[in-house]
Amino acid sequence: MFSELLTPAEMARADRWAGNGPALMEAAGRAVAMALRKRFRPCRVLILAGPGNNGGDGYVVARLLERAGWDVAVSALAPPRVGSDAAGAAMRWRGPMRGLEAIGRAGLVVDALFGAGLARDFDGPAADALRRVAAPVVAVDVPSGLDGATGAVRGFAAPAALTVTFFRAKPGHLLLPGRDLCGELVVADIGLPAAVLETIRPRTFANGPALWTLPRPGAASHKHNRGHVTVVSGREMAGAALLAARAARRAGAGLVTLACADASSALLHRLAEPGALVLEAEGAEALVEAILADPRRDTMLIGPGLPPDAATRAMVWRILAAGRRLVADAGALTAFADDPDGLRGAAILTPHAAEFARLFGPIGEDRLSATRTAAARIGGVVLLKGSDTVIAAPDGRAAINHNAPPWLATGGTGDVLAGLAAALLAQGMPAFEAACAAAWIQGAAAAKIGPGLLAEDLAGAFRDLI
Repeated sequence: MFSELLTPAEMARADRWAGNGPALMEAAGRAVAMALRKRFRPCRVLILAGPGNNGGDGYVVARLLERAGWDVAVSALAPPRVGSDAAGAAMRWRGPMRGLEAIGRAGLVVDALFGAGLARDFDGPAADALRRVAAPVVAVDVPSGLDGATGAVRGFAAPAALTVTFFRAKPGHLLLPGRDLCGELVVADIGLPAAVLETIRPRTFANGPALWTLPRPGAASHKHNRGHVTVVSGREMAGAALLAARAARRAGAGLVTLACADASSALLHRLAEPGALVLEAEGAEALVEAILADPRRDTMLIGPGLPPDAATRAMVWRILAAGRRLVADAGALTAFADDPDGLRGAAILTPHAAEFARLFGPIGEDRLSATRTAAARIGGVVLLKGSDTVIAAPDGRAAINHNAPPWLATGGTGDVLAGLAAALLAQGMPAFEAACAAAWIQGAAAAKIGPGLLAEDLAGAFRDLI
């Protein structure tokens, strides 16, 4: 998949820029027909055609499948607008027209009703027919009712076995629930030149290695120039800091310090993580003084296992005031509930949905816009965790991570992710790229491990990915 993602509005601009709508419609229909013929045996096909360009693509699919010997009929929701490209495609269809009741006799249904830019809820007889469909559904562009910009469902959307879209995928193909509704996703080339992207300048991307370059040590590298990550540990949940520290070490940080405000946690860390440094001080205030006394401790991870209390807030403020790079997670986020401006200047925030809501308010259906708005507000990168993790920078760039398997949803994996991001940041990666790389690497590591994954397994699986 190409890394650029186009919103429905951006895709419409690309179509207008390219011109020659009938040729693009023919190419789109041909791409869908080819994808069908590769994956399904000839059967009775019903094409559900809407009145717009999506329906026009459907008429082209019908004509090409019939020419290949398939049993094809079209059910039109409404006639295309006179003089439109879709009207021209409909005029070239000479085969049978059927009512929506024919959906019960179809062996395959092609949903060419509405594309990604649907401006209202999808309901009525066509939606009701799709609710009852038993045959596999193939969607043209997106399943009708799916918002291509947000992945949200407008009214109703029937799950597709296959979705064929054109030129570039859309955010709604990767954001949930859209990703699950699309089934297999094919992004087809329909002849639009890649130069159109220079005009559109998309700001949303599918996360992957094309977006970032990992730091590589050279022959003259040593531990002091490969980044120093300091992980602040809590008393009650010291294991969270251990997970983060181990991830930071595996991700290439030259030095990792576990900073502890009590003797019992310090002893645990010395025994459990012998390759890490342990900094011990009595109380949170003394611990911050000790951390800041060494200017080489320039990248901090605060939050895993920490309580969301006044001491944590004060620690964050001191670290930010000192100009150190900060990755804030867990307790450091909840400590600023309803006061996100207190985190201004942090390099990376890594909230899950509940933490995000406590900071910035309800996410709503548009995770992408909510994360962008949050990043602009705090002036740092926000990584909103989930199966469809969204990473946004304050300059408006955003990436959707879609390689995380479901078994990654287990306790402690967020601590690992935060440690991984902190290590990449400490080694000189810009914050947006470090957050994107961390999300992708963790997803890839989890996929390697497979079901039954524990958070403790992840750092070892980074070995072939860093």
